[in-house]
Amino acid sequence: MNKKLVLIVAGALLLVAGAAGGAAWYFKGKTAEPAKAAAEEKKPGEPLKYLTIEKVIVMLRRQPGDTVPHYMSADLVISTTAKQEKDAKEALPMLRSVAVRALSALPMEKASMMTIDQFVEELNKAYDEAYTKEQRPRPFEQVMIGKLILE
Repeated sequence: MNKKLVLIVAGALLLVAGAAGGAAWYFKGKTAEPAKAAAEEKKPGEPLKYLTIEKVIVMLRRQPGDTVPHYMSADLVISTTAKQEKDAKEALPMLRSVAVRALSALPMEKASMMTIDQFVEELNKAYDEAYTKEQRPRPFEQVMIGKLILE
């Protein structure tokens, strides 16, 4: 009888373990399907293209009493999609002009304290304003700083 009891308990344990494993497999598959579908929906769009606006050189505003001129040189990079690339290339002279206007308005004291992210924020704000004024969409995703020199 002792042997029978051991076999019954072992069989019950195997049955419970098998049921638990099957349930885990079943529910894992069910929760993975929505996650997999969501991942497929979030596939990245078109690959980005990068265009350079080289050597944006501006004279920074002087502070009262400052006799030394201060200059900034920056290489900007804009990211755009293949669909927008042609429009972005055609807009490069305007983008340079907006960058010169925005950066030349900065006093040296402020510019020397700014981080790269703050320069990017200033430029993106200037581009947003320019495109809002023209009532057309920006042909690029964002502007980035490739090189920045303050002197």
